[in-house]
Amino acid sequence: MLKTFDMNLFLVFHVLMEERSVTRAGDRLGRTQSAISNALKRLRLRFDDPLFVRTPDGLAPTPRAEELHRDVERLIGFGETCLERASEFDPMTSTRVFRLGAPDRLGLPVFLPFLETMRRLAPGLEFDIRATDQDHALRLVESQEIDAALGTFASLPSVVNRRGLYEEKLVCLVRPGHPVTQPPQPVDLHRLLDFHHVVVRSGGARIAVFDANLERLGLERKLAAALGSFTLVPSLLRDSDLVGVFTMRTATYMAENYGLVTLPLPIEIEPIPHGLIWHRRMDADRGHAWVREQLLAHCAGPSIDPVEPPTGSPRARRLDPA
Repeated sequence: MLKTFDMNLFLVFHVLMEERSVTRAGDRLGRTQSAISNALKRLRLRFDDPLFVRTPDGLAPTPRAEELHRDVERLIGFGETCLERASEFDPMTSTRVFRLGAPDRLGLPVFLPFLETMRRLAPGLEFDIRATDQDHALRLVESQEIDAALGTFASLPSVVNRRGLYEEKLVCLVRPGHPVTQPPQPVDLHRLLDFHHVVVRSGGARIAVFDANLERLGLERKLAAALGSFTLVPSLLRDSDLVGVFTMRTATYMAENYGLVTLPLPIEIEPIPHGLIWHRRMDADRGHAWVREQLLAHCAGPSIDPVEPPTGSPRARRLDPA
């Protein structure tokens, strides 16, 4: 039966399922709209089903199309894997684009040195880096809108692979000469909570790990500002008696580059696990594997200790490290 079937139709079908538009599918495949429409007509005849119906939001797949797509996606993935395994990857000459996701807190301490290294080792590569929280990153990896993501992840679908990177403690971040740096030392928790705090929220209805631990003790901190990124944090802390509680890598970077100081947190909190996730379809891609190894290398550092992936019961709520 395959002798009489044009396998290229499966590729058209796959792209239509992703784009939900004849025009966009044509642009992506380098074909005219009429060619895509003709391919869709042949698919409809072959499977005796409309496959797509027009809606104000674009093409909507029929139940038969949804069912068919699961098999076609596996077929396309197998073909891509065969080609990827057969192809060589030379970082010095490759011009591939890699799309990565990570929380905002990892931008400067991880991606700045990573990109500097990439300019030296792989000058033709392009990196599209997006700020993502846990849920957003997982959705993008699962749909292959990004190639990989760094962050803290709990349960994962079977199509997503994970490699544990490190665990990281929380620390206090303040200006030099801040009252909490003065005797008596070490600062106790209640004294730390006398000051207003700055927090960074990565999105969603999450609660910070520090706040979750305070809540269990019947305590809470006073907030001066809740920010969407770390951009303003150094200036706010440097010019006031505000306090920040952040992961060690991020806090250390800001302390070293913006004249701030870190202090141990006066409460015992489990270290926060970080990992790298990617779609399992990319396992055999040599370029992808090379970039993964480079990311792993840049996640090792003196301020953190590499560990195995975390075990134990999951938290009841999804928590933000910062």
